[in-house]
Amino acid sequence: MKKLVIIQTVTPDYRAGVFKVIREALTSSRFELYRGKEYFEKSVKTDQRIEAKEAKNIYLLKRTLLFQIGIWHLLFKKAVLVLEMNPRILSNWIFLIVRRLTGRETVLWGHAWPRSGKGSKSDWVRNVMRTCASSIIVYTKQQQKELSVYMPQKTIYAAPNAILHKKDILVKATSLPPKHLIYVGRLSEAKKPLFLVRAFKESLDILPEEAKLIMVGEGEQMSGIQRFIKDHHLEDRILLKGHINDYEQLKSLYNSSIFSVSPGYVGLSITQSFGFGVPMLISKEEPHSPEIEAVNEGKNAIYYETDDIIRFRESVKNIYSDTSKWIDKRTEIALYCKENYSVESMATTFINLVNTENLS
Repeated sequence: MKKLVIIQTVTPDYRAGVFKVIREALTSSRFELYRGKEYFEKSVKTDQRIEAKEAKNIYLLKRTLLFQIGIWHLLFKKAVLVLEMNPRILSNWIFLIVRRLTGRETVLWGHAWPRSGKGSKSDWVRNVMRTCASSIIVYTKQQQKELSVYMPQKTIYAAPNAILHKKDILVKATSLPPKHLIYVGRLSEAKKPLFLVRAFKESLDILPEEAKLIMVGEGEQMSGIQRFIKDHHLEDRILLKGHINDYEQLKSLYNSSIFSVSPGYVGLSITQSFGFGVPMLISKEEPHSPEIEAVNEGKNAIYYETDDIIRFRESVKNIYSDTSKWIDKRTEIALYCKENYSVESMATTFINLVNTENLS
């Protein structure tokens, strides 16, 4: 029987569910996972509780390139080997080329296109990488369709990016109506958390007195946000929670929030928010990750003009003037997420690589 081997730069806690489902389905005899300790962005780290074998990440040129060691015994292994579709990982190029020449099955997993989109000038590099792979796994069904048109000769799978198990995607009535705004994600420049705290401050006059901004995450902008909060005496309105990966804690925070907010580019947190039934307020003109396909504007999300505090204020005012409408939509939002973005659905794509002859 075929064996599945996945090599990752890191295994952050939000991937724990997917890898657990894969391991339970295949057992440890048919599944191996390798990972390093830190990602290109140092704030993204491995969760040591995830069962995996250690690789070593060696970063070059101020962390713009990566070479992994501790994995080279896998070069000729007769297994389905899954690598990250990231051209900056130099060791993956060697694996792709050698295994292609020796007839070994190698699958690339990642974003179909560079961050700047499929028209990016740098896509030719990624395309060379895609061409070397036996098949490709992308994060959304939309990217699967796009890449299938672009590379009709290549087998393309979709593993919709997810955080929550199906059993955890549900909405229960709470004794108190949701009243806060919540941000969950890295506190990094690209995510624009500093804009969010400034915009929230400028919106206080139109917000209910009990409404707070809850921020869950860590990153290099944490100290700047803390200074802003202190300088403007916002300790009772903006709550910095740090990184949280406990389901019950997150559920409690989302249940108390009327909307989540993405002031920078949308990432995986959007499916997490929808999984808890919470709609999202999104900055419109951003290089969003593929998960943006989950948005159904007016039903599970609304947009505001990017970096525009006045438009942000108007959107927030509209949200709080129509809270009953958004509360009524929470079950519908969660069910949509359950049908399309669960850990089980994501894991099945990888399991089928070795359990069926043809997944396409």
